[in-house]
Amino acid sequence: MSAVQEQGEIFSVQKQGAYLQFTVVAPRIAAGFQPGHFVAVAVGGENTAMILRRAFALAGATPTGQFAGTIQFVVAEHGPGTRWLVQRRPGDVLDLVGPLGTPFPLPSGPSPAVLVGGGYGTAPLIPLAQALIAQGSPVEFVLGAATASRLSGEMTAKRLAGRVTVTTDDGSAGQKGLVTDALPEAIERINAEIVYACGPMAMLKAVGQVAQKKAIRAQVAVEESMACGIGVCMTCVLPVRGEDGRSRFVRSCVEGPVFEAGRVRWDDVGKLPADLVGADAMGGH
Repeated sequence: MSAVQEQGEIFSVQKQGAYLQFTVVAPRIAAGFQPGHFVAVAVGGENTAMILRRAFALAGATPTGQFAGTIQFVVAEHGPGTRWLVQRRPGDVLDLVGPLGTPFPLPSGPSPAVLVGGGYGTAPLIPLAQALIAQGSPVEFVLGAATASRLSGEMTAKRLAGRVTVTTDDGSAGQKGLVTDALPEAIERINAEIVYACGPMAMLKAVGQVAQKKAIRAQVAVEESMACGIGVCMTCVLPVRGEDGRSRFVRSCVEGPVFEAGRVRWDDVGKLPADLVGADAMGGH
């Protein structure tokens, strides 16, 4: 299903530690949702100078049944755009475009999986866990953040999965340390065949390295700034190795945000590698 633009009324706003989870009535977006999709939200109101939308991973959608036609996404206040958004209240209307991006690829059959979330990066992993569990895959979560208030979705993850390991940089919740400290044990505990992750870029790089050492796949949803969300502005490009072995800039919002971790050239993010396809042409501009 193609992305649509929809005027969605805010149904509820719930506090989640340092974040807010929005539930918005958007039946056409909800109808096409798959785990890993995101939504682009216009911010600032009709007369604002903030013309660029803000992208948020979808934490779920209910196209049928109770609360039919709603979508959920988690917002962290970072700047003027998100500051305006967190001031919205139930009954207010948001201008939304979605569902956008490429969803998480699901295994063809039951496949033990570890889901790794950093901060509000847990949001898209919740519906992913539901989809994996529905097809018979054992699921375990490893959730991390800088401090306890920056964790997200811990209670929901515990209701879904048999085990949730929490880490915080300062030790204010769970065990002190990084998600990658707990990840190898989690992989071994359920004999995981795949790791899924969403969070800061440095975390995704480290998760990919752990998965590589364990000789299993890792699918990661990147948190790049996505100004347009539809592949036009080229602000969210990443250097990624293709199946032909050659590297190209690809758009996180269209070809992603989900990528195979081993294909992303993490050390070259934000750079123009000389061996990139087309680098010779781009270098002079």
